[in-house]
Amino acid sequence: MAEEFHRQLPQLVRDITKNYEAEEIFFTKPGLSFPNRSSIIGILKDLRRLMFPGYFGNESLTGSNPDYFVGHSLMHLNSELNQQVYAALAYCTEVSTCNQEIQAKADEICLSFFSKLSSIQQLLLKDVQAAFDGDPAAQSKEDVILSYPGLFAIFVYRIAHELYNAKVPFIPRIMTEYAHSRTGIDINAGATIGEYFFMDHGTGIVIGETTIIGNNVKIYQGVTLGALSTRMGQQLSGVKRHPTIEDNVTIYSNASILGGETVIGAGSIIGGSAFIIESVPPNTRVSVKNPELTFKSPRNPSSNWDI
Repeated sequence: MAEEFHRQLPQLVRDITKNYEAEEIFFTKPGLSFPNRSSIIGILKDLRRLMFPGYFGNESLTGSNPDYFVGHSLMHLNSELNQQVYAALAYCTEVSTCNQEIQAKADEICLSFFSKLSSIQQLLLKDVQAAFDGDPAAQSKEDVILSYPGLFAIFVYRIAHELYNAKVPFIPRIMTEYAHSRTGIDINAGATIGEYFFMDHGTGIVIGETTIIGNNVKIYQGVTLGALSTRMGQQLSGVKRHPTIEDNVTIYSNASILGGETVIGAGSIIGGSAFIIESVPPNTRVSVKNPELTFKSPRNPSSNWDI
């Protein structure tokens, strides 16, 4: 068998390399590289240690130590993120643009990002509070920070969202897909999500790119905030195609709310498994009529169910 493989190997090589010639997508640009996924994941881990010191590392912030820890962390993170932003910008920039211009842009983006980090941290602390207040199973806010997948997903989203707004290629999607793979929660970095946001359980939640979510919103597992149709593909890029969820809305499990013109009014409650493609007025309860249930008793206590 090994001999037969080696005999056919030259033809196998020719077949695959022929595809390389036919499809431009298989080639990276000469002298350029994509951002490094492992480095980006490392940046997220370092940012999480900075946001929640002592939870995911061995930091002990006592006395004057916080200033040193924060300063050292920011210097390291700026160096790492700058390299990845530069790579992303360089890959997607016109060839005529000089390296100094790209570097200046990367420096500007990173400075802006780190200037907003304190505000992002404040938002995350409100998200922690929302999870603790909204889940009677939460034993403490420490429990939420350490173990809740929804908080991890919203942490990654809030980081990626700032880079998305700065029009950094590749990196925001790499970040959110990492969270998606870890939690089963798919939040596009382009979505706009207000403060005090909580995803209970979280698995299977999908939040599309142009979704707008207000403050104090709670959603359960399996919820989809999606588009009605994407058949037009890239023609829909930049078009609002996902719903708007106003303040103080609760959406229960497996509900689907679709369409860029769909608005769920403030204070509304959307029941589980609802399918909504039109706007809902404020303070409205939407529920799916219970299906008819049929109960069939066994013929005798020892018999098996026959369904």
